[in-house]
Amino acid sequence: MRSKIEEYEAVEKAAEKFVRSVAEGDSSYAKELFIDEAVLFGYLDGELEHGSIEQFYNNVDNVSGGENFNARIDILLLEETLAVVRVLEEGWGDRIDFTDVLLLLKMNGEWKCVAKAYNQNSNTIEE
Repeated sequence: MRSKIEEYEAVEKAAEKFVRSVAEGDSSYAKELFIDEAVLFGYLDGELEHGSIEQFYNNVDNVSGGENFNARIDILLLEETLAVVRVLEEGWGDRIDFTDVLLLLKMNGEWKCVAKAYNQNSNTIEE
């Protein structure tokens, strides 16, 4: 059964916490979205990051989105208790473009992120 539009809006509003944290360089908004046990997977400048979401918080708190940062949220899948969200980021830290995939579960009536995986666009990798 397709979810109602208001549910799509609720998922988008949840994902906006992620984007706001990245844009402002302040993990406090993302900490409202991610559960404590959330995991992170991806390559940052060719180095594998995996494990606790704390690594993401550290990255965000040390680098703000920057002057030209831009983001787009796409809801790829929405079921009754499961959502897959893609966030396109351009210009993080004034140099990196990412595609993030967020896996959200509806827990106690609230959309929470349990996992984040990402790709750094190859033309923005510094070695």
